[in-house]
Amino acid sequence: MRKSDIHPMPPFFDRYINLCDDMELIEGFEKYTPASIYHDVTKLKALGDKVYAPGKWTVNDTLQHVIDNERIMGYRALRFSRGDNTALAGYDENILAPNTTANERTLEDLLAEFDLVRAASIALFKNMNEVMLQRTGSADGKEITPLALGFVILGHPVHHMNILAERYFPLL
Repeated sequence: MRKSDIHPMPPFFDRYINLCDDMELIEGFEKYTPASIYHDVTKLKALGDKVYAPGKWTVNDTLQHVIDNERIMGYRALRFSRGDNTALAGYDENILAPNTTANERTLEDLLAEFDLVRAASIALFKNMNEVMLQRTGSADGKEITPLALGFVILGHPVHHMNILAERYFPLL
């Protein structure tokens, strides 16, 4: 199924979905890979622990957040695709982010983890049929389908790479 098959577009999550082209979901997983989004490893490494303002995340914090978010969106998609429409709570990234070891890890290690999490997401979504992709559930008080969650998984890292490019790369 394609991005244009998402009806209605879920509020809040649309900001990530709209960063993706209108294509089949699995085709999107092939296009929006961790390596294609975070391809300028030299610049990312050069940023090190720099932040554009006090209290903002480092590159490593940002990558860990993207990885954590993909796991959470995948879990939601799994539950909803299997017919479990139990309302799922949101999560507070500002609680999760300071409780990681992201800044004790190398960029390469985080990117390797991102690849592994992405491989698991692809395996999950490849085995969902159209009925499963269109089931709905409630996440953080918003109705959403596994199809939409798949595109959130694809667009969310693009969103954060855009922030890095706009606010962090000028620091170099």
